[in-house]
Amino acid sequence: MVAMSNNYWDDEDDEDTTIDTAIDGTDLLKKLRKAKRGDEKRIKELEEKLEGYLKKDKESSVAKVLEQKGVNPKAARLILKDLDEVNEETINGWLDDNGDLFGITQTQDAPNVHEGDLAALRQQDVLTQGAVTPDRAEDIEMRLDQAQSAEDIYRILGR
Repeated sequence: MVAMSNNYWDDEDDEDTTIDTAIDGTDLLKKLRKAKRGDEKRIKELEEKLEGYLKKDKESSVAKVLEQKGVNPKAARLILKDLDEVNEETINGWLDDNGDLFGITQTQDAPNVHEGDLAALRQQDVLTQGAVTPDRAEDIEMRLDQAQSAEDIYRILGR
């Protein structure tokens, strides 16, 4: 029985992996250094782009929060200088501390109540104003028990 080889490559593949012996060590080192400088330049470019995107993201986050609060957008420059991490919570904290510079006085925000909820609350008020509470029901029941005539009952019922 003959053992078969498990090699699945062509002779052409050997050519790609062959090291050119004509290149001496210094030439190879120069090429590696040049490639490294190219990589470092590319990394620096990408880092600068990333920093630009992060800066724009911070600026837009601050502008968005300031717009929601009705604050002068010029405050963004100071906020960005003072804060390392920018989110709504840190911006609100900064405004609490420094809002007086822009004439901002922090007031307790009224809870956000929708018009539908307000209408429901008004209806509840209307219903409960004339409602009979348990203590009032006991009082009416006692007076009805003590009533001597139909006129007393009408008077108790308010008719």
